[in-house]
Amino acid sequence: MNYVEIIKEEMLNLTRKYMEEVDSYNFWEQHIKYVLKEASDLAIKYDADKEIVELGALLHDIALVSNYGTRKEHHTNGAILARELLTKHNYPSDKLERVVGCVMNHRSSKNATNNEELCVADADIIAHFDNLPMIFNYAFNRYNITCNDIHGWMKKYLAEDFNDLSDREKVSFKDRYENIMNVLFVD
Repeated sequence: MNYVEIIKEEMLNLTRKYMEEVDSYNFWEQHIKYVLKEASDLAIKYDADKEIVELGALLHDIALVSNYGTRKEHHTNGAILARELLTKHNYPSDKLERVVGCVMNHRSSKNATNNEELCVADADIIAHFDNLPMIFNYAFNRYNITCNDIHGWMKKYLAEDFNDLSDREKVSFKDRYENIMNVLFVD
C-alpha cells in the first residue's frame, strides 16, 4: 500500500475543503508541496526513513488545513489529527508514532528527537525560501505589515528561519541563504 499517495490525496482534499469553506489560501500549492519536495531530498541526503519523512511533511500542517485549533498549537493539534488519519488508513503502528513525532516537532529543528523529525523541521523552514511570495502574503495578511515595514520584517523572519535550521543543514544551506538575503536586502 502506498501510504504517501493516500495521505497526499487526503491533504489535497482537505486543502480544497479549506479553500471552499474558510479561505482561498491554497496550503498545498503555497507550502505543503514545497515541504514534501525538500523533506524527500533531505531524507535521501541524511539517510532517513523516506516514507516517514514524506508522511510527516504531508501532515505537518494538517491542523491548519483542517482549521482545527489555533495556529500557535497547530503542531500539537496536528499530531492528534495525523494519528487519527493514519490509524484510519491502518498505517503500521510501529511507524505511526514516528510520523506523529515529525508533525509534533516540525516547528523547529531544536525540538527534533530523531533524524526523520530533523528532516521535516528543516524542510518546513527551507520551503519558506522556496516560495518567498508566500512569506510576503503571510506578512501582509496576517500581520498587516505595510510596504514601508516589510523590509525589516522579512529580514528578521528569514534570519530567524535560518537560525532554526539544524546545525547540519545550516552548513549546507548557508550559501543559498546568503544569496537570497543579498538579493532581497541590498543595503
